Amino acid sequence: MKNDTSQGNTPDKSYLLHLATLIFSTAILLVAGRVLANNAVLRSMFSCQAQGLGGATPQIDVWYQQGTNLSFIQAGETIKKVWLNDPSQVTIDFDGPICMQFGQDRNVSQGDCKNSAANVIQLRRIPKLKIAGLPNTSNTLLTVVTEKQGKIKLYAFRVLYGEGNPEYSTLAIFADPPSTNEAPCVRTAK
Repeated sequence: MKNDTSQGNTPDKSYLLHLATLIFSTAILLVAGRVLANNAVLRSMFSCQAQGLGGATPQIDVWYQQGTNLSFIQAGETIKKVWLNDPSQVTIDFDGPICMQFGQDRNVSQGDCKNSAANVIQLRRIPKLKIAGLPNTSNTLLTVVTEKQGKIKLYAFRVLYGEGNPEYSTLAIFADPPSTNEAPCVRTAK
């Protein structure tokens, strides 16, 4: 009896080819899953949560590798004014004209305060600058005033300085869900 190997595939070679394909495919899926998990694009919360009406101060993280966007597009709100209490470790930019406030002096503002039209704030971590009078802190406060159809909202975010790989690139604020309650996030005592 003659052993036919004209196709070049013996049972051992075929088995090894399938095994190699399976290992390679599994490795690709694991790496892709890890990349997606480490680079989540979006985190979101409702407007009432972002305003702290549920009892928790919202936070936004910033990293060295990339900026973090704070988007009010989904809520349909326009940013009217912004304060950043400690600008020594964070740069700030906007997608349109804005009125900005740095530090504690509320009488010093910069930008177009009457015609602010931004919807997105872009924050980026920088190496710490020495600014006279600012204490060394592990976070800062970002205060944002928005407007939608004549209604003003106030947001205060604790800005935390992240290390390592960024966990997300955008924190999107969504309009509050429909509710019979006027403020669905507010806790009430019973």
